[in-house]
Amino acid sequence: MQATAQPPRQIGMIGIGLMGHGIASNLVKHGHRLAVLEHPGNQPLEALKAAGVSTHVRASDLAAASEVVILCVTGSPQVEAVLLGADGVLQGLRPGAVVIDCSTAIPTSTERIAQAVQAAGGRFLDAPMTRTPKEAAEGRLNLLVGGDKALFDECRPLLACFAENISHAGAVGAGHRMKLLHNYVSLGFVALLSEAAACAQRSGIAPEVFVDILAKGGGGGVALERLKPFLLNGDNSSLRFAMSNAQKDLGYYTTMAGDAGAVGVIADAVLRTFALGVAEGGPQAGVLDLVTLLATRTAG
Repeated sequence: MQATAQPPRQIGMIGIGLMGHGIASNLVKHGHRLAVLEHPGNQPLEALKAAGVSTHVRASDLAAASEVVILCVTGSPQVEAVLLGADGVLQGLRPGAVVIDCSTAIPTSTERIAQAVQAAGGRFLDAPMTRTPKEAAEGRLNLLVGGDKALFDECRPLLACFAENISHAGAVGAGHRMKLLHNYVSLGFVALLSEAAACAQRSGIAPEVFVDILAKGGGGGVALERLKPFLLNGDNSSLRFAMSNAQKDLGYYTTMAGDAGAVGVIADAVLRTFALGVAEGGPQAGVLDLVTLLATRTAG
């Protein structure tokens, strides 16, 4: 999707990680004035600074200088801290300014945050993303947006600077609910295929046979294509996602399911699988490492 022509806006961004760096680069490329929060978790900022991006050391100062504040942080605790904490965004938020949360978060927290933003005179959209850092750098993310439809329509040209597919999921919190549903399904597929691939290894099935036969039948799809390079060549570049993030997202999903009174038997098993992966592989292990970890572990 091509971004529609629009006047440059003053954007403040918090969270210049692997995904956030791509978002920031595309905002600058489309002519917006960008400031970012200095933080140890940021990716290197040299290229952004060379392109004219300014920085702030306090979130309140960044908010005071911005028409729109975009968050791209780890999860709900970080969103709450950066918005509600001392020198947080709400301390400097301009009247009528928009806060767009691209993080993955617990929906009930999102609803509380939206109310706090509104009470401070601002407006709020939750706009979590899917796809990978590669698509973030290319400006081709998918966004799942929750919030007022009129505000969604107002912000869509800005979102189109870094997203290819932009879906209005419903009211505030619906974007984060849909993101958790999406990640449960996609990570659930990865966990199931990883366990099957580990069993195949222990049972003497060649990886190329495993991949070829599943691809021609009911096991084909995006998850298998993501796993395929790793299974055949040990190449993990197709899915750079930390096991600890998978555990966090599945934990958020089971919280949401519990709040809704929904059945979560399979989700609980997937969460335990990723928790096992973190315990044995460490928080920085990638989700594709689950195959190796499961293949070398004996049941029981």
